Amino acid sequence: MIIRFFLKCAVLALTIGFIISCNPKEENPDPSRVENAVQNAIVESMRRWYFWNERLPENVDVTRYASNQELLDAIIYKDLDRWSYITTRAAFNASFQGTITGAHGFGFSMMDDRMFISFVYNEAPAGIDGWKRGWEVIEINGKPISEYRTSNGFNFQLGPNEVGYTNSFKLKLPDGSEKSTTIAKAQFQSNSVLYSNVIEQDDKKVGYWVYQSFRQTPGLTNPVRSQEVEDTFNYFSQEGIDDLIIDLRYNGGGSVAVTEQILNYLVPQANSGQVMYTNRHNAPRSNNNRSVNFSKRGDLNLSRIIFITSRGSASASELLINCLDPYVEVILIGENTFGKPVGSFPLSFDNRLLVENDVEVVPITFAIDNANGRADYFEGFPVNFPVMDDPSRDWGNLEELRLSAALQYIRSGSVSSVRIAPQSSSLQWNMIDDFEGLWKEFPVY
Repeated sequence: MIIRFFLKCAVLALTIGFIISCNPKEENPDPSRVENAVQNAIVESMRRWYFWNERLPENVDVTRYASNQELLDAIIYKDLDRWSYITTRAAFNASFQGTITGAHGFGFSMMDDRMFISFVYNEAPAGIDGWKRGWEVIEINGKPISEYRTSNGFNFQLGPNEVGYTNSFKLKLPDGSEKSTTIAKAQFQSNSVLYSNVIEQDDKKVGYWVYQSFRQTPGLTNPVRSQEVEDTFNYFSQEGIDDLIIDLRYNGGGSVAVTEQILNYLVPQANSGQVMYTNRHNAPRSNNNRSVNFSKRGDLNLSRIIFITSRGSASASELLINCLDPYVEVILIGENTFGKPVGSFPLSFDNRLLVENDVEVVPITFAIDNANGRADYFEGFPVNFPVMDDPSRDWGNLEELRLSAALQYIRSGSVSSVRIAPQSSSLQWNMIDDFEGLWKEFPVY
């Protein structure tokens, strides 16, 4: 998700809100007329801003669709668009600031039909209950994991995204002990940094950073900045790291402004002031095309960066990799990335009816080129070394396959065949495949 443009429209949105508040409304509007008007507003906004607007149907009968989302799904360019969605303003803002509602606060990965906790948010119910990456889930609500198998994989029936909804779990810990617990879904503030540390290897200091989502920190005077990002890079700078491993394997994207913040820490000093990226809108909106240049922050001056990636690495994760590629050596270990070279911003700023009815349309609105003009990577970025995920081990465990492979590459410039996964090993990953809309960018159970 790319929302930089939306932020620049904040003043316009406030102005629209003022105008709306001064206009009298019909006391008892016909619900069908209101619904049709909103759906027509969706189509009009899409014609103005949708990146593939030339692919929209010429004539759209909005009365054929039972919901706004059904309408949107019917008119988007399905060959390439896997991401456009409809939400509310409150839900959109909350997600990009890390406020999660109606979840236990964990992710999971399947390995040989066994279910392992892949990550946990600190302040989530699961985090407060002490859960860790590497724990195995052996039962949910009294049923073993095998009983949740379907023809398409697994369906664990964790229920609606509602605060207070409970599930019971039996977990097996790495030491062989078991823990039975019941936790409720809640609202909580998520953390984007799942783990950070400095590993000493062969007289070198290697920074290891597990970054899970490009989210802004609420309450800052600069509303598009991440305090977690700033703290991390201050830490790596103080430690004087020689190499850096950035683990994006579960990072589905987020704010482009936070991506820029990270890029400015990572770019070499010699490239400050050069092009970071250029975004492209549809033809009628091409006057909004613009380039953004690097503005170096901090004193890290790395010549290469190792990224750990997977199908779960999408959007802003791929933007980070793509923008660095012209300036530093970029090595990818793990699985090919998802393939989302396009971005979005919400359209209510440009349509009064959407604001009045709290309908936030978030379609694909632009593509981004790096300094070399590279933009169309809908198949994702290929990895240099395919290595299986290893969710049975916690973050920072030097035997975890992908971290071990990254450290081996730093030592020797290669990765042994023992750690390399077969190219055919790309399986369904629930943290992408189980979610739609806004939740697809920030998936959590």
